[in-house]
Amino acid sequence: MEGSGEVTKLATFGVTIPMRALLAGARRKEQGQLELIRELVVAESPSDDKAAVDACMALAAAHARSLGGRVKVHRQREFGNVLEARFGAKAKSSAGRVLLLGHLDTVWPVGTLKTMPCKLSGGRMSGPGVLDMKAGVAMAFTAIEMLAEAGALNKEIVLLLNPDEEVGSPVSRPITERVAEECGTVYVLEAAHGLAYKTARKGTGNWRIAVQGVAAHAGLDFEKGANALVELARIIETVSSWTDLKRGITVSVGVAGGGTKSNVVPAEAWAEVDARMVRRADGPRLEKKFAGLKVKDKRCSLVVTGGVNRPPMERTRSTVRLYKQAQALAAELGIALSEAAVGGASDGNFTSALGLPTLDGMGAVGEGAHARHESILVDQLAPRTALLAGLLAR
Repeated sequence: MEGSGEVTKLATFGVTIPMRALLAGARRKEQGQLELIRELVVAESPSDDKAAVDACMALAAAHARSLGGRVKVHRQREFGNVLEARFGAKAKSSAGRVLLLGHLDTVWPVGTLKTMPCKLSGGRMSGPGVLDMKAGVAMAFTAIEMLAEAGALNKEIVLLLNPDEEVGSPVSRPITERVAEECGTVYVLEAAHGLAYKTARKGTGNWRIAVQGVAAHAGLDFEKGANALVELARIIETVSSWTDLKRGITVSVGVAGGGTKSNVVPAEAWAEVDARMVRRADGPRLEKKFAGLKVKDKRCSLVVTGGVNRPPMERTRSTVRLYKQAQALAAELGIALSEAAVGGASDGNFTSALGLPTLDGMGAVGEGAHARHESILVDQLAPRTALLAGLLAR
């Protein structure tokens, strides 16, 4: 960077790009960017519909090829395929390679467009998956295109798009981790938190608790029954007591059920539990606690399944360094960039746990992720795309 009071310039192999020039370039490309976002949103892609996700991935692959990307498709059976596209000259080491991480699956079933169309209105673009996170994918493509046109692709950029992030990344996780280990930096294209980038995320865990009791007539043979619901209630009290807000641990029983009729002592009961943690060390501790659960009524039996799905993305020094770099570049664009720690998880949790500097929330600005009012702010697309391009070219 140059001295204070001057516009930051990014020198890349002799090409000097002022941040204001990147912003102007992003604004010139805004219409095409909106068209690409619309194309991706209209290609509905719920996580559990492989054909739909693959069709959306094919659109992204075609666009990557049009930009000169070297495309590799990791084919899957149960879920959609994983798309890996590489841009720029091949790097000789991880330091010369950056990972742009995203996903194209959504929480919205095919047909949602009929009642939740993709449209522009009041400075917003709305539609299923537009914020989470198809706009972020389009931003990545635009940033890469801008740098390629300026001859400023001074690093190898790897764009990895996953098909199953919304359901825990069961097939893409090992691919993400393997590709990430080849890179020196990870930028996650998930939506911003308000106007902030994300420097920390909670880890997540999911457990299912199943109690098997003994059925009996509630009137004639009450004493012969072993009430699975009562046993489950005791266990729910136990696991709920593990919440420690000061430490950033929450254990929430979100769904439960059991029994058949009011006049039958219930023989079966179950509950599904969501847990969140800030510190990586708390994940194994919670897993040990769940594994140690026992029934009080010895006539009942207990089966506990599940575990930590995503380790926490902790606020590390290396991630803070990335954020500070982004903050300085943002200031040149007139953006007061802040940071946030959030309770939700992303695939960036995996890369952070590998020890890689990971900056998240670098996608679109908007509201309503997973909600009917999901939308992005159009006027934030250009400055945020320019900022992403600046970070890639730094």
